[in-house]
Amino acid sequence: MFHHDWIQRHAERTPDRLALVDAATGRRFTYAQFNERANRLASYFVERLHLRPGDRVSILAQNSSDYYEVLWACARVGAILNTLNWRLAEPELDYIVGDCAPRVLVHDLEFAPAAAALRAAHGLEATLALGDGDPAEGAVPYEAALAAGRPEGVPAPRLRYDDTWAILYTSGTTGRPKGAQVTYGNFFYNAVGMGAAIELTARDVNLNVLPAFHAGGLGLYAGPTHHAGGALIVQRAFDPATLLGLIEAHRVSVILLVPAIYLALARFPDFDRYDLSSVRHWGSGGSSLPPSLVHDFAARGLIIQQGFGMTETGPTVFIIDRENAVRKAGSVGKPVLHTDVRIVDREGRTLGPGEVGELLIRGGNVTTGYWNRPEATAEALRDGWLHSGDAATYDEEGFYTVVDRWKDMFISGGENVYPAEVENVLYRHPAVAEVAVIGVPDPRWQEVGRAVVVLKAGRRATAEELIDFCQGKLARYKIPKSVVFVEGLPRTAAGKVLKRELRELIG
Repeated sequence: MFHHDWIQRHAERTPDRLALVDAATGRRFTYAQFNERANRLASYFVERLHLRPGDRVSILAQNSSDYYEVLWACARVGAILNTLNWRLAEPELDYIVGDCAPRVLVHDLEFAPAAAALRAAHGLEATLALGDGDPAEGAVPYEAALAAGRPEGVPAPRLRYDDTWAILYTSGTTGRPKGAQVTYGNFFYNAVGMGAAIELTARDVNLNVLPAFHAGGLGLYAGPTHHAGGALIVQRAFDPATLLGLIEAHRVSVILLVPAIYLALARFPDFDRYDLSSVRHWGSGGSSLPPSLVHDFAARGLIIQQGFGMTETGPTVFIIDRENAVRKAGSVGKPVLHTDVRIVDREGRTLGPGEVGELLIRGGNVTTGYWNRPEATAEALRDGWLHSGDAATYDEEGFYTVVDRWKDMFISGGENVYPAEVENVLYRHPAVAEVAVIGVPDPRWQEVGRAVVVLKAGRRATAEELIDFCQGKLARYKIPKSVVFVEGLPRTAAGKVLKRELRELIG
């Protein structure tokens, strides 16, 4: 199948409908304006920088409407967008740029020193600087590049669904990050699957605050919203008051957040002062959502629908429906359209309801593999199925629960312990703001649990109190044997707790 340009079609059919709002600058673009800006950038890429299909374009920037223009300009050239995590240290960025070998780097002015270093180290042919202000020497102002491009753009190459549109490097919780190849088909099937699951239409307004360098920010719900012809509000970075104010001001109807943001909102003292009545869908992904948080928000009249996805799956695999979101709190629901799943044991045998095994995924949303990593691709993609590395189960009603990462599971006295199950119990304690459980060595039991806890402001609890709180709620071998109190948990940009880092520091 061939890729079709959604933005161009909406520009033809509904040119005056709102497509993009940059919340930080107040800039607003209709579909006609969005389409023209992407055309101009594509023209500049081809006619000034001589980019060809398959060439890589890296972007090192915080969220803005420009980010999505770069994405769609790449599609009109056949270039591959590589999104860079601006929170990484320069050696980490250096590795990724060296691995994917871009010809062009688009960057925020604030990252000009890093951009200059990457350009010098890797011989990049051009850098484009976003934002107002004087760019570094040799960089072309982004708006000047658009002005130099032609509004009608350039003839687009004929692209197939299995052609790569973007390379998104996984967070690297173990070893070097791998560049997941996200294809045009992956973007399309994600838009269809998620769009149908939450009934997106052109009337919807989506606010994205998740980092656009991550699958959640680039693809959810930005892609499905633009596929439907709706409006995307782009927030530069998370701040609770700003986020809630934008929801109120723009009458946002659908939003996807990560559990870390929901936890921050739950602790935000002015939360109830905002009019959030326009939001018909609150989504959650990126990591496990504590059921206690689902119930807390439900008590406020807000229903959070938990989902599950991966960089390698475009990213959506599951999302729970609104009607069952509270009754089945902790579940990620059922697979979206055009996605198949299986739960298997270590020998590859398919498991039944209530049995925990590895989650396997198949469908048009699944990556074609990892950039320059044939061995990793062969390990992850076997017999047509993506091996997720996640432990999961499903119940008699067909609702799935992602129990934990296989690698985060530890064995205590011969029994498997899944930290997320223990964390969900500890989240019910009134003093606990955040918690992560890791396995630590034990001479008798091989490993035992250690809870790493962040307390709520003004609340107190002792290790003994938290351990006692688990009594009767968990099997004895699952109850942590120790508790460490910290000021905050290390997280990836996607909001996932870095368990490896905790094990190194505290294990």
